[in-house]
Amino acid sequence: METKSGPAAPQPTTARRNRRNGNNDDASVRYFLPKPGSSTATPELGQEVASEGEALIQAFKSGQPFYTVTAWKAVPEVNGSGSPVIVKQAVASKPIQS
Repeated sequence: METKSGPAAPQPTTARRNRRNGNNDDASVRYFLPKPGSSTATPELGQEVASEGEALIQAFKSGQPFYTVTAWKAVPEVNGSGSPVIVKQAVASKPIQS
């Protein structure tokens, strides 16, 4: 009888969490409710909310989705071999004014 040895497969929740947080700076994510009258086929951003929690609550109350936006800029960086490469860098979001 043959047994399989090696590392256990990652749990689905862990894999999802790693994917979600990989390369994503939560400080740069902005949350928006849809503009009244817009559709999911052609989404238009409406009111910005301060946090993911607030976006979840408002989306639940209205029965609509919410949108996340992350802004990136391209910046040059020198890698270990001295060659320049272009990498993405999150753009810091500005505080929401009420």
